[in-house]
Formats: sequence, C-alpha cells, structure tokens
Amino acid sequence: MDLRNKEPLCEDVIPVVIIGNGPSGICLSYLLSGYTPYLSPEGSHPNPVLHSKLAQNPHLSLFEQDLEYLCEGVEGRSSNPVAVLFDSLLLPDSDFGQDYASPLEWRYEPERATPHLVLGKGPPGGAWHAMEGSMLTLSLADWMELPGLKLKDWMREKRRNVRNDRATPAEIASYYQHYVRQMGLERSFACGTKVTSVHRVSLRSGRSVWKVQGLQRRAAEGEEQTDAEIPFSAWAENVVLATGTHDIPARLSVEGETLPFVCHSFWELEAAISTGRLDRASEPILVVGAGLTAADAILAAHHLNTPVYHAFRRSVADPALIFNQLPKLLYPEYHKVHQMMSQQQHQPGESPADMVSQRLSSLRDDRARSPCSYPGYLSFPKHRVVAFKPDGKCVLEGEGGQQTVLQVSMALVLIGAHPNLSFLPEQGRPLALEPDEPISCRRNPVDVDPYTYESMKEAGLYAMGPLVGENFVRFLKGGALAIACDLARKQTVSGQKNVQESSAGQSLSCQLSNCTLDA
Repeated sequence: MDLRNKEPLCEDVIPVVIIGNGPSGICLSYLLSGYTPYLSPEGSHPNPVLHSKLAQNPHLSLFEQDLEYLCEGVEGRSSNPVAVLFDSLLLPDSDFGQDYASPLEWRYEPERATPHLVLGKGPPGGAWHAMEGSMLTLSLADWMELPGLKLKDWMREKRRNVRNDRATPAEIASYYQHYVRQMGLERSFACGTKVTSVHRVSLRSGRSVWKVQGLQRRAAEGEEQTDAEIPFSAWAENVVLATGTHDIPARLSVEGETLPFVCHSFWELEAAISTGRLDRASEPILVVGAGLTAADAILAAHHLNTPVYHAFRRSVADPALIFNQLPKLLYPEYHKVHQMMSQQQHQPGESPADMVSQRLSSLRDDRARSPCSYPGYLSFPKHRVVAFKPDGKCVLEGEGGQQTVLQVSMALVLIGAHPNLSFLPEQGRPLALEPDEPISCRRNPVDVDPYTYESMKEAGLYAMGPLVGENFVRFLKGGALAIACDLARKQTVSGQKNVQESSAGQSLSCQLSNCTLDA
C-alpha cells in the first residue's frame, strides 16, 4: 500500500510525528508510550511548597496536573519554567551537590499511550553519535540520563567507571541506543530518514493535518547493489521539532572565509592531526570562538605542541562566558583554557609571531625559565576577524580599531551552529521570536508557549530542546513533559480516542522500516 499520491484514510493520520531522534525525541517518545510519572507514596521533595502542591492530588499523574501552578516559586538554571520543574523532580537540589531521591515513581499504563513516529537521520541518540569519543561530557553523568534508567547503573553493568562523575560522548550515545531498546520504543523509531518537507494540507473531509515527506535510506539486498533512498509520506495531527542545532556551522561572513585553510568544525582539526598535516613544526593555528568546542580545539593543539592564536569577541571576565559558569574542580581542563585566555593575552606593540616562538623555545630548552605557564598560546580578547587572505594571513581588529595580521597554517571558526530546518517554509524563520532573523538557540529560538511548548505561530506544531534554548539534556526533558501534558489535555478536551496503534503501525509499515538496534 503506497500512500504517497493518495488521499489518506482517517486511520492513516498519526497523532504525533517527532522530527529528531536525539535525547529530546527519545524522552518524548518514552512519555508518549505509556510511561507515566506519579508522586510516590513514600516520596518527599526537599522544597516543602512544591511537595505540598504535589500532595494535594497524589492520585493524579503529572500529566493531569496544572504545570503552571506547580512551576510557581521553583527556581533553577533554565529560563523555561517546566524545564526547571521537571529537573527539580527528577534530580532534587542537584545544583547544590545533593543526592536526594526523586519523589516520582513511574508506572507503565499502556492505555495512555499515544501512537507516534520518531524520525532520525542516524541511530537513536542524534548528534551524540558524531561527537568526539574520548572527551568528557560537560554535564555530570546523572544529568545526561533519561527517566526510568539510571546511567550509572547501566555503566556498571557494562563494567565501565564514570570518571569524575562524567562520561564520554561515546558512552552517552551508547546509553541512548540501549535506552530505546530497553524501554521498548523501537517500533516507534524510523532511522536513516531525511525529512524534506513539512506543511499543512486539507483533506477532502475538511480536516487540516500536517504532511511530512522525506527519504529513508534502505540497505541494499544484493552485494553489488548500493543503498537506496525510498520516498515516504506521513500525515500527522501534531508535529514536534526536536532536531537540535548542530547541523549547520555558524559563519563569520567575512572576506576569504571559503579559502581552503579556513575550517568550521573540530573534526577538520582532528583530520589534519591524524594525517600529519598539522604537527608541532606547523605554523600556528587560529581558533575563533570562546565556547567549549573552541576550548577542545585549543587543548588538542596544545597537546600536539602546535602554537595557537585564539581570538574571541568577549572579555575574559564576561559573566556570560561559559568558562565563568563552570566549577573549577569539576572541569579542570576547561579551567586550564580559561587561565590561558586570561594570563597570556596579546599586548599592543608585541609581535605575535615573536611571542609564540619565544614561548615555544622555552618548551624545547629545559634551561630556559619562562614566566609563561602555557608556551605556544596567545589570546586576543575583544577581537573580531576582518578577513582571511589567500597567503594564509588573518586580519584581526581590536576594540580601538587597531588591526593585527597573523600568519597561520589553519583557521578554525568555532562559533556555534544553526539548525537545518530546510524542510520548513522559509527555513522556519516565521516561527522564531524575531521572524526576520534565522533561528538560533541563543539569540533567536522558536517562539513557544512556556507551559506547552506549542508554537505561538502554528497550532499543532511544537518545538523542544536546543530549538527553544535548552542545550543541556537535564533541562530538555521538561519540554517532553510539557508537550506530553498538552497532548493529553487535547485528547481529553476533544473527547476523541486516539487512533489505535495497530492501525497507525500498519500504515507506517507500508513505507518506513523501524530501527534495528544491536543487543
């Protein structure tokens, strides 16, 4: 049965399609699969006001309670109130180093399940599968876990140790894949899919639904055949955008940015190191940006003894700088980078090349006594890139307009990334807080209701995770709760029972193959 060019039947319309199979999409799938949070009879929350509110209706699940009421007075490190609430319920007082047990208990109630489809380019876990495998994650291991499966317990079963209460991206990606299998979510996941179009259509009945179109990569059956991309279409009452923001590297939009020596990803640095194109004898590299990816690049180059120039727009003391928000003891490698940024700044009148060579020579000469703690590094705070030149020169400009020319072997522009929303009209810009600007996690997120995460511009369209400003896994789980609650409310208000899962599953199986995960 091929539905691509036909009017869908009522049983072919899926209640929810989730675009993105990272931790946001996985968590929402869990909540839509019948797993329901209640206040445990023995549960207690250290916040007495929140506990008393939960105790008023202990027979009701969290899905049936007034989230806005529960959010009142709960504070945390997110601007999204439901994110703070759910984080507080899953990990009470974790910001203060406490290890309180969650007051929630999870009950499996299959009658509450909402049929849904999760679409993802790769295996469950999303961008975590593309991250460098040996680095430690920024967040504590507990903060990376999803409801119902303790990450530390899973790692102990795998005979792994959590270093300094943090795990590697490779371990986190493996955990997310295991989670989908362990919780029985596989039947709702279609991997290897690329969404090409999402738009509203009206059925002959007058009903308005979302039409989601795309391609799914299928493995070839014969040895000589190549993998094929099969078109698919799905119709949905609601669509959730959970794509993350790692798809398109942000650019400076300056002269020469397309030159071969200018790169926009950490992986290009790794490739240059692994192939020997970059070593301790190379000209310095330039790292542009003051985020964690830029810090990782500096550490990688420093380990190789390759000299580094580091340019960034902010002051080293700017409170918004991520390094000023991280505990020193928990993140010693990033504290080291912050020290380098602060202690070894370029001074007007100094020759950058001379300074770097002097500092490198102190490394090679044991008898030299250099005041520099980190030879081969020079920072340029409050500087911007003006241009890249074909001969490998980079022009920087400071606050006062004074320009500095640097000779480099490679320039790494690591200033963040934008989501790929090419499947939406106008790249999704009309959905943003500022419709005339591209969607950006930090500066211009999708405009959603803070208690439902439904778009303020399009009914039946939701967004979660980095698209609404949540970069940390611990907080994106709140978006899953808000959306699950709102969908449950819609179900109650409409008085209509969701399409039976068997019907939806049959229509999907005509076009999409489910994820097959290794045990």
